Amino acid sequence: MVLDKLGLSLKNTLKKIASSLFIDEKVINELVKDIQKALLQSDVNVQLVFNLTNKIKSRAIKEETPKNLEKKEHLINIVYEELVNFLGEEKNEIVIEKKHPYKIMLVGLFGAGKTSSAGKIAKYYQQRGYKTATMALDVHRPAAIDQLEQLSQKINVTCFSDRLEKDVTKIYKKFENEIKDYDLIILDTAGRDAFSHDLITEIKAINKTAKPDQNLLVINADTGQTAEKQAKAFHEAIGLTGVIVTKLDGTARGGGALTACAASGARIRFIGTGEKLEDIELFNPKGFVGRLLGMGDIEELLEKATRAIKQEDAEELGRRLLKGEFNFLDLYEQMQAMKKMGPLNKIVELVPGMSGMNIPREMLDVQDVELQKWKYQMQSMTKEELENPDILTSNRIERIARGSGLTSGDVRNLIKQYRNSKKLAKMIKGKDPTKLMKKFFGKLGHFRL
Repeated sequence: MVLDKLGLSLKNTLKKIASSLFIDEKVINELVKDIQKALLQSDVNVQLVFNLTNKIKSRAIKEETPKNLEKKEHLINIVYEELVNFLGEEKNEIVIEKKHPYKIMLVGLFGAGKTSSAGKIAKYYQQRGYKTATMALDVHRPAAIDQLEQLSQKINVTCFSDRLEKDVTKIYKKFENEIKDYDLIILDTAGRDAFSHDLITEIKAINKTAKPDQNLLVINADTGQTAEKQAKAFHEAIGLTGVIVTKLDGTARGGGALTACAASGARIRFIGTGEKLEDIELFNPKGFVGRLLGMGDIEELLEKATRAIKQEDAEELGRRLLKGEFNFLDLYEQMQAMKKMGPLNKIVELVPGMSGMNIPREMLDVQDVELQKWKYQMQSMTKEELENPDILTSNRIERIARGSGLTSGDVRNLIKQYRNSKKLAKMIKGKDPTKLMKKFFGKLGHFRL
C-alpha cells in the first residue's frame, strides 16, 4: 500500500478512539501524540505536524458534537477532515483541451522517474479516449530515448525522437507539424544529478519554444521535505502548473514529499504507486486520506472497475460474491476480472473497511502464472468437481495433479484459495460498504468519501 507504515499507524490510532468508552481531554491528547508520531516518522515537517495537530485538538475540545453522532465519531471525522485539508482538499485534474496538441512537459532532477511517468500519463489519457503521443527530449542520458520508445510501444502510442540531434528545440521544431494530429503530447526532458545552470537553460529554451499547457515537476517520494525547495526553484524557472510524486509505494519519506508540495502551494496532480504503466493515480486528497485511515476510496475503485470490467460482468461478479455460494469456475472468473483492475492488495485498500479485515495474504497475491495453473487443473476436473469442490478426495487430487502436469501441492493450494474466498464471501455477505466501515471503526457511517 501507499505509505503503508503511516496508514497502519493512523488506523491503529483511530481503532483506539473507536474502542474508547468515553472521550475526554486525556484521550484527545493521546490521539494528538499518536498522530504526531506517525507523521514525523513519515518525514513530515515538524512545524506542519504541530499546526495540524493543534487544529485537531482545538476542534476536538471546542466543537459541539452533532446530535446524530457520538463524540468518538465526531473526533474521527475531525481527523479525517483536517488531514484532507492538510493535503490540499480538492483533486486537481488536468482537463485536456482540444488544441491539437495539448502539451504536457515533465521536468525534474535525475532519477525522479520522468520517463516512466511520461509513459504512465500517456496511457492514463489514452484510456480516456485521447490520441496521445510522447516526445523524447532527454538527449543526455543514453538510455532515455530507448526507454521512452519501449514504453510508448507497449501502449501503442507514437514516440517522436531523433538520436542524432542534441538541440532539444530543434527536435521539437522537427516534429511540430506532425504532432498537430494528436490530442495530447507528453514532452520528456532531461534531468541532472543536481539543480544546475545547464538544466535551467535547456528547460527554459524548450519551454519558450514548445509553450506547454502544463509544466509538471516529477519528484521522487524519497526526496522528502526538500521537495518544497525543488518545487519553488523549478517554478521560478518555467512556472510550474503541478507536481507528480513518484515511488510512493516503497518509501517512508513520502509523507514529507506530499506535504512539502502542498505547503509550497504546488498542486499535486498525480501520484505514482508502482512500477507498472497503470500504477499512476490522479491525486485525490479525500480518497487518499480515506485509504490511509482504512475508510477506502470508492471513487478510485469505481474508476478502476469502469476501465477494467464491463458493467454487466461487474454486476454478475458482485451478485455471486455477495451470495456467498460459488464454485471453482466462479472463483477463476472473479480473480481474472479483479486482476484487470490491478494487484488485489491495492484493490482491497480501496474498499471501505476491507483493510481492517484479516484477509490471508496468499489470497491477495494471485499472479497470472497462478491463474494459468488453475486453468490447467480445472480442465482435469469433472463437471461435478468444478461445481462442488468440497467433494474432492486425496485420490482425485493426485489424479488431477497428474492430468494437469502439476503437483498435488498446486491442487491443494487452489482448494485453499477457494476456501479462503468462501470465508471472505461469508464475512461480507449481505453487507454494504457502510456496514463494513462500521465493523472496522464502530459506528462511522457519516464520512463524505
